[in-house]
Amino acid sequence: MNTGFNWPTLPHVDIKSPFAKDDPEPGLVVMNDGRRLVGHVVRLDPAASILEFNPDKSFSCLSIGFSSFKSLRLLRPVDLPLSSISTPTDTEEIYSASEKQRCTVYFKDGDNMVSETMGHVSQDFGLFLFLLNDDKVVRWFNPAESMASYEIGDLRDKGPVVETHLPHEKIDVGIANLHVPCSQKRGDYLDYLTKETIVSQKQLEMALRSQKAIPQIKLGQALLLENFITEKHLEEALHTQTQDRGLRLGQILVGMGVVSRETITQVLVQKLGFPIVDLRNFQFESDAIQALPASLAVKHTVVPLYRTKTRLIVAMENPLVWDSNQELGFYTKLKIDPVIASSEDIAFVIQRLYGSVINGEELSDLVSKLETSDIYEAAVEEVVTESDSVLVRLVNKIILDAHRQGVSDIHIESLPGIKPSKVRFRKDGVLVPYSDVPAKFRTALISRIKIMSRLDISEKRHAQDGKLNFAQFGPAKLELRVVTIPTTDGLEHVVMRLLTAPKAIPLSQLGLAPSVFTQLQKLAVKPHGLIFVCGPTGSGKTTTLHSLLEYINTPERKIWTAEDPVEITQEGLCQVQVNKKIGWTFDTVLRSFLRADPDVIMVGETRDVETAKTVIEASLTGHLVFSTLHTNSAAESVVRLLDLGLDPFNFADALLAVVGQRLARRLCTTCRKPRIASNEELEILAQEYCWDTDLNSADVLEWWRMQHGNKDGVLTLYSTTGCGKCDNIGYKGRLGIHELLVTSSAVKRKIYSRASVPEILQTAMAEGMQTMRQDGIEKVLQGHTDLEQIQVVCL
Repeated sequence: MNTGFNWPTLPHVDIKSPFAKDDPEPGLVVMNDGRRLVGHVVRLDPAASILEFNPDKSFSCLSIGFSSFKSLRLLRPVDLPLSSISTPTDTEEIYSASEKQRCTVYFKDGDNMVSETMGHVSQDFGLFLFLLNDDKVVRWFNPAESMASYEIGDLRDKGPVVETHLPHEKIDVGIANLHVPCSQKRGDYLDYLTKETIVSQKQLEMALRSQKAIPQIKLGQALLLENFITEKHLEEALHTQTQDRGLRLGQILVGMGVVSRETITQVLVQKLGFPIVDLRNFQFESDAIQALPASLAVKHTVVPLYRTKTRLIVAMENPLVWDSNQELGFYTKLKIDPVIASSEDIAFVIQRLYGSVINGEELSDLVSKLETSDIYEAAVEEVVTESDSVLVRLVNKIILDAHRQGVSDIHIESLPGIKPSKVRFRKDGVLVPYSDVPAKFRTALISRIKIMSRLDISEKRHAQDGKLNFAQFGPAKLELRVVTIPTTDGLEHVVMRLLTAPKAIPLSQLGLAPSVFTQLQKLAVKPHGLIFVCGPTGSGKTTTLHSLLEYINTPERKIWTAEDPVEITQEGLCQVQVNKKIGWTFDTVLRSFLRADPDVIMVGETRDVETAKTVIEASLTGHLVFSTLHTNSAAESVVRLLDLGLDPFNFADALLAVVGQRLARRLCTTCRKPRIASNEELEILAQEYCWDTDLNSADVLEWWRMQHGNKDGVLTLYSTTGCGKCDNIGYKGRLGIHELLVTSSAVKRKIYSRASVPEILQTAMAEGMQTMRQDGIEKVLQGHTDLEQIQVVCL
């Protein structure tokens, strides 16, 4: 360890470290004010009473005086095999033993630390300890200025024993708390622990990894080891449990009066390593809430925190209730990882997450309550305050139901006269009725949404755009883009788009055809050029752009994006929100980007000729540029841009490719039924595939039988039936249908001559381009969708 000081060793042992001598030594420093610094030891200088320490994620080294910190712990454990006894030096007072000894350090601020040590080295400037951790030893230093005294040997119990068998790769929040006030009562220990509780998924994942490294023992054994109960208490409790298997051991011991609930929690956290979570400040994930229905959450008194592909992390008061974990796992088909939270917090959060369901309130119940309430259109400002809990719950329920059903847009349509306002959801691209709201509440309903979106509730003559952060009003971490549009008779409609894709989807998961996927991978790493993604509103253009950016997002590239709004965020991107109200338009932002040393630029949408010209200028000056267009096909995008007045030579030189795409409804994989395709069906598919091409349908059919048929050339198609998973519709989710027009030399010549859409398309198809219609029919043959859906999106 290159620290400017030789860390002492013991005369009867020989330290065996698996690491190189000059490797930087990771360490944990506990400051006098309670702060913990994790990083690397640069130098320990006893003569100057200085510790030089470089904290993680810091660019500078700290110089910490011995009077400013309580302890330094080296995080890499070492082997300490016994060796020949040597003579102590004259400058050190050395105590050692061939067996472990109890060690207590008393700090000047009233804290103490109790542990087991293999030996120690005491010097004028501080105490070096060699604490046991299974068959390893952890090195520890306490400066003399922080200590009141210390004792080595068989000591009286001056406080709870804090084990040191924690993992040492990192210090995990809520578990690595090794300083306990000696004046603190055991029953109050939970209050101390909650000062270090967990409020984020990242913290909790670290804590769970730490827990897995701790040797697991039973609750009764842990209580016994900590001297909270006696052997007699444990035997009596176990005997009671054999008579009533429904009782938990901790529940029995609490009922016997030998331990408190706080003591049980203390042991679960301290000895068994269960993380303790601050539910009221935890950052919940809506996917977890959807995975666990209210009935199970209430039955087992648990709160879902977040989920992964294979695990569901839940908070409960007693994580050792195995039958609860088993039932939750059986229902969700996920491994249950339990953590600890207080019963009061669990009750509070369950009511917050599932309140309307727990109270038996369906939308009809809320509307009925509105009917009997004193809400009138004239009292708008009073109506939309938090005090009107019925209206608040109504709006929250509409948003939560939309989110849980995977809806992309919520439409609230105000009808004239006494007709009720209609609420409809766009689900898998299709509008479906949700509910009606009585006419006399339409103003209050829209005003409530305006206030949540920070819009002007008095403005009804002009359209307004806003953004709603639902996490401020309800349990789901969700953002919505809100648009209000004035209609006839002074009424307003509201459309809310759910921005539910905060992370980029990998390019490999977009459902691209293999040839398109390979070509896009090559194009995306070009040093300069222009790539467009085109399609109508809601066809997934932004998702595709961010997937391309995710593919090339490396530390070597500087990537700027201009978006309206910023729907998907990625670490490593510099993302800018366009604001037309202050003149911060796509064209203005893009020109600023050109002076900001970019490698890659993404422009959310090319809407006008100014932006189009700037995009081409950027791509011709050595930048890779991505953007979107609202056009129907890749070939049409080229002609549309030329019609804006772009120079065809500059445009052709800049353009690398155009991706055209649509979203088609996906067959429900639970209830779809396979069937042998009839000759008539295959003939229709082949004719659709050959539409506007020179292909022969007979040749196409023969190719399909080779590619998609069984050994006899029989092709299988799938039919919709409907089930509970897809609301008896037969479709669930959507899939991408794509085409890729690459600007080859032949295509560039067509652009130079301002050729028509059919001419450009014919040239591209002659070079192997597959149209969206053809890609869709391929996905029909693969069983992902049906011809009806392809005809809807590719007319």
